Order: sequence, then structure tokens, then C-alpha cells
Amino acid sequence: MRSLIKYGAPVAVAALALSGCGTKGGDTASGGASSTAKCDAKIGMFGALTGPNANLGIYIQNGVKLAISQYNDKHADCKVTLANFDSQGDPTQAPGLAKKSIDDKTIVGIVGPAFSGESKAADPLFNEAGLVTITPSATNPTLADQGWKTFFRGLGNDATQGPAAAKYIKDTVKSTKTFVIDDASEYGKGLADIVRKDLGAQVIGNDSIQQKQTDFGPSVTKVKASGADALFFGGYDPEAAPLIKQLRDAGWKGTFVVADGVKSAAYPQNAGAAAEGTVVTCPCVPADVDPTFLNAYKAKFNEDPNTYSGEGYDAATILLDGIAAGKDRSSMVDFVKSYDKKGVTKQLKFDAKGESADIKVFAYKVEGGKIVGTGEIK
Repeated sequence: MRSLIKYGAPVAVAALALSGCGTKGGDTASGGASSTAKCDAKIGMFGALTGPNANLGIYIQNGVKLAISQYNDKHADCKVTLANFDSQGDPTQAPGLAKKSIDDKTIVGIVGPAFSGESKAADPLFNEAGLVTITPSATNPTLADQGWKTFFRGLGNDATQGPAAAKYIKDTVKSTKTFVIDDASEYGKGLADIVRKDLGAQVIGNDSIQQKQTDFGPSVTKVKASGADALFFGGYDPEAAPLIKQLRDAGWKGTFVVADGVKSAAYPQNAGAAAEGTVVTCPCVPADVDPTFLNAYKAKFNEDPNTYSGEGYDAATILLDGIAAGKDRSSMVDFVKSYDKKGVTKQLKFDAKGESADIKVFAYKVEGGKIVGTGEIK
């Protein structure tokens, strides 16, 4: 995902190409000037920007920043600004932040919330206020089942990722005895339960841990005693790193399989050698799938795009196209609902529930201290 890839196209050309946009029905695109663009408009970014899960939020925020920067280069007299709402990934903070963003009437759309727990807490408020949210990363399937008219998801949910992870565990890892642990969060338990269901009798043990836990001795004992040849963990990287370190220190040799909540540069950094060989599943598209985006991102941030950077860019682009077409908060919902355009990660189109109409799940592996792509899980 973060391997250095060189392309011949100059960065300036890359940025220009990225700024060209279009939407179904001939709406004005963010790549060209529009006399109807709202000149006081803001886009909100809602997610963890500080705290233990900040990496994922910052990766998304960078994608949003790039999209806005390119838009403003084309609309120097009518710029869009970014309003940040740092939830720290904490659902208890989400309602207050949602109200704050709703009260700012210049905000016409939200990229996020980034996590499933905070989405569950904040999205009812956004729906009541008629403020569009496009999450680039919250994957709990039940979020789309609440009847929220303002909810849109720019990637596949865990009803897709869970079965893909189970398939990979069976067909590629070739595990016959799998242990499953979740972190009791809205995201982690939801995903782990899907994997448990799909693996069926192959699951020989289950356990739950808590977020911010650091001592996993009881779980390590259970995994070793079970004779498991693979372990699936539903949760985030702050807990995944010490968990696998303690498992390896105790002599467990099986395959550690995690999902998108662990797909952060912090995981191999914090787990060290214990992270080697970890399998990571993610409904996020590898950064090098769009060389133009890759070059423009590297030029702006001096690093490769990371988990959900592309999805954050795409979510912001949809909202920016709406702004360029003169949409305000009240008309943005219908604009997003009918959106149909190729983005940097996929075809950007939504079904009646706000789910992405173009879904893929990819496998990654930790090799040499980096998370590298191994291909789509089919």
C-alpha cells in the first residue's frame, strides 16, 4: 500500500487531471468554474484526529484536504473551507460534535463519521437536521438499516468484509481451527460475529477484550490451549499490536488475521517483528490503483496515501461537485443520492439504502514492517 511507485506524469498534470469532475445529469463539476457555487460553503470532517485511533482519521482527512485544495485552485474567488470535528473515535463525544456541526449552517456536508460507534451515536442527529454524511470507513452493516435519508457509505460494509475474511482464512490461510476475538466495540464485535457465523464449526474458541486494554494474558492462555492455527481479531490497531506481541512471546505460531481497523502504519511499528505475516482484510482500494491520485497525494503530503485516503478524497469530491453545482444543505441529499461518476477508488454510486454500489474487498499482509497488498479477495 505504501510502497514507493514512480510514474512519469508530472505532478502538475496529475493534479490538473484529478480536478476534472462530472456527475450524472450534467451537473456542474468541481473541475470547472460555476456561477452558482456557494462561496461561504464548508465541508465537515468528522472522526478521530487525536487519540489512539488518530492515524485512520488523519489518513481520511488528508484525502479530504487534497480534494478541497484542488477545488480551491479552480475556484480562487469562491473557496470551500474544511471544518474539523475531532471525535477521538469516542461515541460519547459524537452527539455533541454532531450538534456543533449542524449549528454551523455554512456546512453543507460531512465526510464521516469515520467509526461505526460514533456513526451510530451521531447519524440520527444528522438525519433529523438534513445534513448529508458520506462515511469513507464506518463498516457496521446495521448503519444502513436505520432509515436515515442522509446516510451514505463510500465502501463495502462488514456483511461483505466478514465473509471475505472467512473465505481467506479457509481458502488461503487454510486454517481448520480458528479462534476469534473481538474488542466489544460496535465495529469489532459486529465484524467478528459475521466471521464466526461464516466459519461455523471451524471456530474452536471465542473471547472478547476491551478497548484500551493492555494485558491480554487470559486471552493468550485460551488461544494456546485451544490449539488454534489461526486467530481472527475484530478491533483496532492499539489493541492488536500488544495482543500479537504477547501471543508470539508465549510461543503461539498461528496466522494472525485482522481487518481494516488494524490497517494502520502504527500497527507494524508498535508490534515490531511480531506483526510479520499478519493478514489484513479491507474494503479499501490499494493506493496505487490510481497513479494520478497517488502522485498528487505524494506531492502534497510527501508520503503515499494510506488506509481510506482515497475514500476520503472521493467522499469530499462528491460534496464539492454538489457545491459547484449550487447545492446547499437541503438540496445536497438528492444530489448525492443520484450521483454516478468514476472516482479514484471506484464508481461512486449509491443504492436506495445509501450503500456503495461498487464493492470490493482486498487482502494485505505485513512484510518487512510494511502493510502491502496481495490482491482482491474473490
